[in-house]
Amino acid sequence: MQGRHLATYLRKIAGTIAQVNREKAVEFVEFELKELENIFSLLILGGFVGLPSPPAPIAMELFPLMERELRIMLSRSDFAQDPLAALMGILQVD
Repeated sequence: MQGRHLATYLRKIAGTIAQVNREKAVEFVEFELKELENIFSLLILGGFVGLPSPPAPIAMELFPLMERELRIMLSRSDFAQDPLAALMGILQVD
């Protein structure tokens, strides 16, 4: 009887560990996706930071598809100028 109880308990622990590992894997994939989007944006809009740019016609064709990436890059560039002020703004410190 006690062996079954122990086996059930160990199955629950194993299930919890598997769930935690799945959630962490998803978080890592989401983080990697964001970083790959940033790298893609830098490749297309690299002229803003001094990197070689792709041919202008290709960049112009991709601009309408990159609205989200442009917003992210602009928000990050604002944050890079004065990170302490951005942090205080988030925390609503007067």
